[in-house]
Amino acid sequence: MIPTTNKITKPTVLKALCLWGLLLFVLPARAQTDLNRYTTHSTLFGIGHLNQMDTYLSPFEYEGLQGSIVHEKFRPTHWLDGRIVTQQKTEGYLGLSKNPAQSASAISGSLSYKIGWHYSWTLASSLRLFAGGGIQMLAGGVYNTRNGNNPAQALARTGLYASGIAAYPFHIRKQPFQIRYQIDLPFCGMMFSPNYNQSYYEIFTLGNYDHNIRFIHPGNAPTLYQSLTLDFPIKGFTFRVGYGCDIEQSRVNGIKNHSYRHSFLIGYVKDFYFLKRKENRHKNLPNF
Repeated sequence: MIPTTNKITKPTVLKALCLWGLLLFVLPARAQTDLNRYTTHSTLFGIGHLNQMDTYLSPFEYEGLQGSIVHEKFRPTHWLDGRIVTQQKTEGYLGLSKNPAQSASAISGSLSYKIGWHYSWTLASSLRLFAGGGIQMLAGGVYNTRNGNNPAQALARTGLYASGIAAYPFHIRKQPFQIRYQIDLPFCGMMFSPNYNQSYYEIFTLGNYDHNIRFIHPGNAPTLYQSLTLDFPIKGFTFRVGYGCDIEQSRVNGIKNHSYRHSFLIGYVKDFYFLKRKENRHKNLPNF
């Protein structure tokens, strides 16, 4: 177990998270009144490898397959002449894995939601860079088919993350393409975790709280999400393919947990335009 030597108190952490969350959700609300709306929606389906371990359930690593679906929405605000953009991402995944002896299985899944704001700028080479951050909420669980006592483990966390995006549009035979890389790095938050050898019956029926809400940071929960994608046109439609990597780790309350997911992604991209009357529909539009 990683010792916690932080002098930051829980009330201070909770106040800071609540204040940041309030600013993230309230300040951009002014942008909702802008009728000149340009929004990019994408839906991606993923399939790939899963490696996970949760020492609350088993000391062994489980490996198998996982499938996911990711919906993303990108839209500019009117802040700083449209340089501030909003990104929302909803992702769900379901995985089936087995222990090294192939004698036990684990079923896992989660649903997460992110909302963030990025400042964007364009370099002379048409490379667009975005830097910002946001808030993430995640809930899910793992069920081990072999365990009699404590067969399941709940997953619940929320926190703030820093984010960076690089997007490069280009043309091949006058057809538009775009390659994009994104990385998200959670840096502080809260998560639920039972203590080692503590049952859910003790927590929720007997009410025996034992530091089950923990402050997390890169020291005890190093986590990152990254993706590399390519947009390309086919007969008037825009498709997206790429690679996604989700690394989630934690070591709190004497329990070590990790989930490594590598996915091949494929899906489609759709642009929506909401224009004022008498406005030119053929104005230059941003690439996301």
